[in-house]
Amino acid sequence: MAKRNWVPLIVACPIFLQNIDLSALNVALPGMAASLNVPALHLNTVIASYAVSLAAFLPLSAWLADRLGARTTFCAAVAIFSFASVLCGMATSVEFLVGCRILQGLGGALMVPIARLIMIRSVPPGELLAAMAWFTIPPTVGRLIGPLVGGTLVTWLSWRWIFFINIPLGIAAFVLALMTVPKIEGRHDVPRFDIVGFLLMAAGMGSFLGGLETFGKGVTTMPVSIGLLAAGAALLVVYVLHGLRAKDPVIDLRILRYPTFRTNVLGALPLRMAMFGGAFALPLLLQMGLGFPAIVSGAVATGSALGAVSTRFMTKHVLARVTLRHMLIGVTTASAIIYCCYALFDRQWPLPLIFVVVLASGLCTSLGMMALNTMGFVEIPRERSSHATALTTMAQQVGSAVGVVLFALLLRISAQLQGGDGEHLTKAHFVPVFLFGGLLALFSLAAFVRMEDEKPHAHEVEAEAETEEVFAEAAD
Repeated sequence: MAKRNWVPLIVACPIFLQNIDLSALNVALPGMAASLNVPALHLNTVIASYAVSLAAFLPLSAWLADRLGARTTFCAAVAIFSFASVLCGMATSVEFLVGCRILQGLGGALMVPIARLIMIRSVPPGELLAAMAWFTIPPTVGRLIGPLVGGTLVTWLSWRWIFFINIPLGIAAFVLALMTVPKIEGRHDVPRFDIVGFLLMAAGMGSFLGGLETFGKGVTTMPVSIGLLAAGAALLVVYVLHGLRAKDPVIDLRILRYPTFRTNVLGALPLRMAMFGGAFALPLLLQMGLGFPAIVSGAVATGSALGAVSTRFMTKHVLARVTLRHMLIGVTTASAIIYCCYALFDRQWPLPLIFVVVLASGLCTSLGMMALNTMGFVEIPRERSSHATALTTMAQQVGSAVGVVLFALLLRISAQLQGGDGEHLTKAHFVPVFLFGGLLALFSLAAFVRMEDEKPHAHEVEAEAETEEVFAEAAD
């Protein structure tokens, strides 16, 4: 495999670790609670603190990448995440663990957008979609195998190993990044850091995501969660006013004037909410609604991972026949149909058939994310790409959090309207929720239909030559 083709996999590996970490912790919470001698409910703060920290520190990524260089910042982020993992594994109290998770969030906030930035700056536009196919596989697989990894480690070793396994893998990712990722130099003419904008954005994103993460989970009272949501929204509005007036804001919202990028960030938000909400609700349907054991539910979930991996081998053939616009329209329509199929799932359905539907869902999700991550950056000038990757990551965080909270809230409402207590779920409680998910995904069609069909990038040849120079310099 050419050196350039290794870059997507290398920069995606730390995100693979992050996704395993996040999904494995949900399984490990009971064991952690027993070890730390606290109620399991109190450990929701361990999950929420990471999400809030991630959201708060995301605005730093654009400025640091421009000032220090993308590879340097990425390697530092991997080191921070790995070091924080050591501290998390050694924690003896909830308070110390939460503090370490906040430090982990700093590393994660830099890893994700800068990994995408490295992709954009080191891969020619004509090869970006194929590179994205490689780039999306490790995070998707990590998110899906996380529960199995978490359950295995907690059963046979200890919950602490969920964090300790990050150490050798993090070291490997650090070394491989230094060896294979081209050295993208920082700039000395970077404007002064927008401290006012950073504080507004960090407090706004942190409060808003904190409100979403604690909403209805018993971590705090409902008025506090609503207050966090309101405060976060207000601070973000203030940041918008500041960002549109400032000469060099920490995150430049003016890049939303580019139509394809605006579609990626705003137009695709309903689709992202449906995808993340559906991924959250499907295991609940299989286990609580249909009564399948956890191991069967996990086996079915691997269908989504296989669907995601299979996109690597079909992307080239798909794009030979359709444009990115048609791909997004097709993926969105297919996703809506799949969510309606979820609503029809029954214990009488053959498991292979359920597996195939879930595999199709993973296929659609991966194709959709690849198309969005590719076309969203076509028009962005190189010097603004760091702002674009940070803003895209924020949109994904918000879409994920809102989608999960929305589906959870609708499940509770559906159960209560059907005479349940909102906690013990049956198959009937999931039907309206997944039908709503299908409808929600279709709202993105309005944005995708208005897109122009993809045309060859005007600077593709120039970008190809520039990329060859970057890799040649890195090899010297």
